[in-house]
Amino acid sequence: MSSNSFAYTEQSGGGETAELGQEATSTISPSGAFGLFSSDLKKNEDLKQMLESNKDSAKLDAMKRIVGMIAKGKNASELFPAVVKNVASKNIEIKKLVYVYLVRYAEEQQDLALLSISTFQRALKDPNQLIRASALRVLSSIRVPIIVPIMMLAIKEASADLSPYVRKNAAHAIQKLYSLDPEQKEMLIEVIEKLLKDKSTLVAGSVVMAFEEVCPDRIDLIHKNYRKLCNLLVDVEEWGQVVIIHMLTRYARTQFVSPWKEDDGLEDNEKNFYESDDELKEKTEDRKKPYTMDPDHRLLIRNTKPLLQSRNAAVVMAVAQLYWHISPKSEAGIISKSLVRLLRSNREVQYIVLQNIATMSIQRKGMFEPYLKSFYVRSTDPTMIKTLKLEILTNLANEANISTLLREFQTYVKSQDKQFAAATIQTIGRCATNISEVTDTCLNGLVCLLSNRDEIVVAESVVVIKKLLQMQPVQHGEIIKHMAKLLGSITVPVARASILWLIGENCERVPKIAPDVLRKMAKSFTSEDDLVKLQILNLGAKLYLTNSKQTKLLTQYILNLGKYDQNYDIRDRTRFIRQLIVPNEKSGALSKYAKKIFLAQKPAPLLESPFKDRDHFQLGTLSHTLNIKASGYLELSNWPEVAPDPSVRNVEVIELAKEWTPTGKAKKENPAKKFYSESEEEEESSDSSSSDSESESGSESGEGGGSEEEEDSSEDSSEGSSSEEESESGDESEAENKRMATRNSKNKGKSDTEDGKKKNEKSRTSGSSDADSSSIESSSDSESESESEYESRKTTKEIGKQTKQDRNLLTKDVSLLDLDDFNPISTPVVLPTPALSPSLIADLEGLNLSTSSSVISVGTPVFVPGKTHVLLHRMSGKGLAANYFFPRQPCIFGDKMVSVQITLNNTSDRKIENIHIGEKKLPVGMQMHVFHPIDSLEPEGSITVSMGIDFCDSTQTASFQLCTKDDCFNVSIQPPIGELLLPVTMSEKDFKKEQGMLTGMNETSAVIIAAPQNFTPSMVLQKVVNVANVGVVPSGQDNIHRFAAKTVHSGSLMLVTVELKEGSTAQLIINTEKTVIGSVLLRELKPVLSQG
Repeated sequence: MSSNSFAYTEQSGGGETAELGQEATSTISPSGAFGLFSSDLKKNEDLKQMLESNKDSAKLDAMKRIVGMIAKGKNASELFPAVVKNVASKNIEIKKLVYVYLVRYAEEQQDLALLSISTFQRALKDPNQLIRASALRVLSSIRVPIIVPIMMLAIKEASADLSPYVRKNAAHAIQKLYSLDPEQKEMLIEVIEKLLKDKSTLVAGSVVMAFEEVCPDRIDLIHKNYRKLCNLLVDVEEWGQVVIIHMLTRYARTQFVSPWKEDDGLEDNEKNFYESDDELKEKTEDRKKPYTMDPDHRLLIRNTKPLLQSRNAAVVMAVAQLYWHISPKSEAGIISKSLVRLLRSNREVQYIVLQNIATMSIQRKGMFEPYLKSFYVRSTDPTMIKTLKLEILTNLANEANISTLLREFQTYVKSQDKQFAAATIQTIGRCATNISEVTDTCLNGLVCLLSNRDEIVVAESVVVIKKLLQMQPVQHGEIIKHMAKLLGSITVPVARASILWLIGENCERVPKIAPDVLRKMAKSFTSEDDLVKLQILNLGAKLYLTNSKQTKLLTQYILNLGKYDQNYDIRDRTRFIRQLIVPNEKSGALSKYAKKIFLAQKPAPLLESPFKDRDHFQLGTLSHTLNIKASGYLELSNWPEVAPDPSVRNVEVIELAKEWTPTGKAKKENPAKKFYSESEEEEESSDSSSSDSESESGSESGEGGGSEEEEDSSEDSSEGSSSEEESESGDESEAENKRMATRNSKNKGKSDTEDGKKKNEKSRTSGSSDADSSSIESSSDSESESESEYESRKTTKEIGKQTKQDRNLLTKDVSLLDLDDFNPISTPVVLPTPALSPSLIADLEGLNLSTSSSVISVGTPVFVPGKTHVLLHRMSGKGLAANYFFPRQPCIFGDKMVSVQITLNNTSDRKIENIHIGEKKLPVGMQMHVFHPIDSLEPEGSITVSMGIDFCDSTQTASFQLCTKDDCFNVSIQPPIGELLLPVTMSEKDFKKEQGMLTGMNETSAVIIAAPQNFTPSMVLQKVVNVANVGVVPSGQDNIHRFAAKTVHSGSLMLVTVELKEGSTAQLIINTEKTVIGSVLLRELKPVLSQG
């Protein structure tokens, strides 16, 4: 049952909301004639009479108007006695509205509500689930200790109710009862434990909320329900999702080992990867026994990923904090795009999201650098949003983007919002301290601001300049002189005090100016602000110690003025300074060290982010927003050193499933163990473990194209199976299960045997290969899938028969698995693959693949341009020259990578040794498979090597170091947009069908003007395939040329149409989900097609 059917406010009351508003206003409108108080009194009397009427229609009308008053925030408590009388009404509509009223006012009018307890108890047995739920809500809203036993009994009964809506309300009532009487905790925990086993999505969120409120430390209650909660998460209502995700984040931090250590280790290993053969051996050994992520840990990360697309900002924020706190650092980058999307929401959501981004951007700048422009300030932003965006821009500033940011800041300084302008100046100061290359530029810019007309801007500039000068005072005597001249015009006390402090600190560097400044300040001493007076006293003391000839009398005059000042701080400072600097009989030993005390070297101030220390709070919480621990905040625990026993999350269903397995069948299958040799068994078990570890460590940062989702689903199923089989048995039993399932499938369907053999052979050969085996497996899978699709289209009748057999097979095979890990209604494809025969997998995938995947089949490139690009010039490379080009072939290192061939030439007269790839500086999500080190390259020698780069469907530059034995050279590869594609073969009919689904926002077009001879079929074909790696689609019309490709990373279709019009014009149309790539390709194709 859907949740909508239970929301009676939507069913019966929701449609009448407009009426309520209209009727309420109609009753209020005559109030002008009678005066405010009399009309209110008269109106309520009218409602009381209607509630006491014998007609249900009048009562219903009165209740609608009363609920309308409550919705508008008006007080309707004086109608309580009249409303309570109708609690036993036989009309369901009236009863529901009465319950809505009572939930609101039962706590205020407890005595009157108690009179109706018996009615509520009877209503708990009502056949209508809405009445039962409402009665429980009202009962739990009466906050009287006397009825605690009645509430407890009602909650226990409701928790076993057949209706999930009533059980949901029972979970809500648990929290209310616990706050009323905490002594009921043990009994309530029993109810929570029972409700946690509930498989309804409607109940899940509410019971987890009750768990968090009553017993958040009882992690043992979650163990058995962990996998179920992970799998139900997508279908739970939005606010339930938020609660469950926060709870599971805390759970994961107590039950799994940290994935971050592994990330750090890998980074260190990669830096020193190519050093010697011994280290290579050690490295391969290390990689065989690394930390592998717990399958349950992976399950949680994988199942929350789709929720990043949620329309609810709280859900997206909850998933973001989960990824931040428990996912490997290499995978956390996918949350950045979703968080940036939330910046289009209202200002309250923006404020919270920006606060969390500010905290994240301090630790991991790379996550948000691609979205730098999203944090530029808009003129319509409120000040709080502007300052947060400034904070993030400061955190993201680096040598590469600082010049752009400083131009942006120049505009912000001119803002009419003075608070924001002042914050911008502080930001410039922080950028100057963080990035030494721009310190002088920022300082000069701030000095220019000193001539600004606005006092606040000038004052803030002075304060920031003072902090910057503290870091390098020797070089900037001229700036101090310039600031001294401004003392006459600046009136803001903080700025004046800062200038005086600077002059005092540097009085020996400006010996002529400092005494004169003191003279001017002595004149205006009495009218200055207290802050300025204190700095005048300090300046006088410093000058007395360094230049007493000129300033002795002046200082004594100022000390006399301070002695009689109204502020006691200034009087105390005056006495202290006099005793310290003017020696006499009473002065102690300290006066000898006066110069050291006053003119000591002061440490430069640290300009730090105010968000630096917030990371110890869980992101997305109230405590993080306030930067103070709020009541009810549950701290995240540290990762355990050793993971607790994972078997606690296994459920007893496994044992029952084993009992159902027929005994005779097991006896027949026993000989199968002898059929395979031990070495083959070991190969198979190692294959499965390696594929699991690869799929776990693979990046999930790409965005949803059709084929990528299918790959994800296959990875998900393999990982899910591994989690169950690891908890149940070892690798050998896993291999046995595979072979038993294979033999079953051979007996069931003869027509599938050949495909099954082929697939087994392919997977075995790919399993025995190197670490790159996963890509070959995926390609063989796709081949077998396409074969099965062809057969399924050929013999549709046979498939109908086979599906029945397949279903029987599924029920038998699934019974060996942990049933609680899956929804009862899950489709066959979602089930774990190792337990099914290869032929059955092929059939199931053929039946369930989406239409888009049946269309896509990668073809051979029509044309491979011979153009090479310079990677490293021989002059820059000290004799080593490198060129690269794109061979337009599927990459052997990974199906999401673009193949790149690099030709290395030794143009020097000496041998170049140990050519390898050094440090990689790749954008977030981008991956690179490097070539093996080249021991030596003889003079005039040349060698070509292959690399694979996953550009993530973008033209971002892949920067890395090309190193020899002696040197390292910074180089970069930037792909042309056309090389990010693979050609696709499809029919004209399929092309039109796909094009019809990619219209609107997914379509870009342009009109091309050129000579008619440039629009011949051969010319159009030559020009298009020269720019982009696309396949030609056969066309039935001479004036329309069609080309198809898919993006390498996500597999999104790219459809190109060139339609020739009359005369010398043509229309170029590109249809794709990847609109950015589409528009870039359009820009590149347009001039090429226009040229002669």
